[in-house]
Amino acid sequence: MGVKSLLIGLDGATFTVLDPLMEQGVLPFLRSFMEEGVRAGLRTVVPPLTPPAWTSLLTGRTPGHHGIFDFFQLDAPGSKQIRLTTSHDLRCETIAQLVNRYGLRATVLNFPVHFPPPALDGYVIAGWMPWRQLRLGCHPADLYDRLKQLPGFHPRELAMDMSLEAKATEGCSEDEYVDWAELHARRERHWLAVARHLIQKDPTELVAILLDGPDKIQHLCWRFLDPSLWPERPTPEERRIREACLAYFRQLDGVLEEMVAMAGPEATVVIASDHGFGATTEVFHVNTWLEQAGYLAWSTEAPVDEEQDGLLGMGHLSRHTRWLDWERTRAYAATPTSNGIHIVTAEHNDGHGVRPEEYARFRAELADALRNVTDPVTGEQVVSRIWTREEAFPGEAAGCAPDLTLELRDGGLVSILPADMPLRPRPRPAGAHRPVGVFIARGPGIRQGMAFKELSILDMAPLLLYSMALPVPADLEGRVPLEIFEPSFRAKRRVETAPAVGQREQLSTDSARESAYDEEAEAVLVARLRDLGYIE
Repeated sequence: MGVKSLLIGLDGATFTVLDPLMEQGVLPFLRSFMEEGVRAGLRTVVPPLTPPAWTSLLTGRTPGHHGIFDFFQLDAPGSKQIRLTTSHDLRCETIAQLVNRYGLRATVLNFPVHFPPPALDGYVIAGWMPWRQLRLGCHPADLYDRLKQLPGFHPRELAMDMSLEAKATEGCSEDEYVDWAELHARRERHWLAVARHLIQKDPTELVAILLDGPDKIQHLCWRFLDPSLWPERPTPEERRIREACLAYFRQLDGVLEEMVAMAGPEATVVIASDHGFGATTEVFHVNTWLEQAGYLAWSTEAPVDEEQDGLLGMGHLSRHTRWLDWERTRAYAATPTSNGIHIVTAEHNDGHGVRPEEYARFRAELADALRNVTDPVTGEQVVSRIWTREEAFPGEAAGCAPDLTLELRDGGLVSILPADMPLRPRPRPAGAHRPVGVFIARGPGIRQGMAFKELSILDMAPLLLYSMALPVPADLEGRVPLEIFEPSFRAKRRVETAPAVGQREQLSTDSARESAYDEEAEAVLVARLRDLGYIE
């Protein structure tokens, strides 16, 4: 049997960029695909961040239920130690696992939180993998050796690693932008070759593939892509960088066309992004603000402002354990990616911190103080919205989530680094995540040439199940967006509900390692953590 449903993830895709490029003829296939199907904005979860968002799309559950909040995870509620998020932290079944439950097979390529790879009936290549570990991220075990036989197979360009992720978030020299765009154009071709091989040799009913070039390019090159930021008189170098970005999108359009053709005319094809994009123009050093407000104290090991690399602190993620004076700190941000603040509680910090009876009052006081942070020049509010843990992450898995999650006025990320002032302008606008991404779909029964205002990212898993004529478990939090289908199709295919699947317990660190990693894999992961600065 061939492909029934194809999900193409475009990380960070936004109509702010795609619409002008379609009008300019850069994306002719995508434009025709959209005209033959439907489109809508796709509202993501809080925070609008890759791991929780893609996990919500694939599970139909919010982070408070599936347990993924960031690229990084606290070891336990109240812990000061953070580690890379893995598939062991996932509490809910993904769409691929649900498809397996119903006797069908699935292929999942390049999605985060798939390492160690789940033992699907089908194929998995985990995303967000350092290339030296790519073999460990493949399922079945012989898949990597089979891929090595493909002409032009290039694991170093196929996979990702933390140094590249940090470059996308922190920034790099503009001299590297053209090479950066060209690298991601090649990466998408590599993923196309892998998908082609698997679909031609052994097609599964569900195929899901993530192309993450849009996110990586927009982080660095947003001002070359956003029409509102493009100068009237660009320099030759600005033109060169923009043309490299457009060349990437032209090639992406060709990749999409080939993937859709491979799936066949009877397949339902869904193109979706995990979040949108917009400009960020400043950096809020939240730990510096917490210090100045009396909530945080640096230790003698914290660097002075001049000693740091980067704007946000991606290279210093675990070092806050040494940089903070834990006897005097009551609140801190552990990572720049989640925009989250953790409250230090006395029960988890040898009696130092906020006592249980003080917690609600303290958190409310801290949130009010953050709402009153203003730009010293304009007087404008810096933090536009604040969620408590219960508001942002309702569910049984919320114990490791931040106590407060911030939305900044420019949509950017906080910095965890010490600084001489809490708020600094960026030298140039960069790209940052926004809460509304893209949804485009075409296939049997789907209306043609229609635009809908907005769907939820939680609707994607129910939609894919419905497109394959499979039941939708009762505990999925999204819905089947029936409005995108023709009435005659809806009349023939009713939404069938299945019993709730439920959640699994999170594996402890020790049991997770025991069940997943052999001695060789353990050594590779330890080396990876050392490279990232998690261990000395």
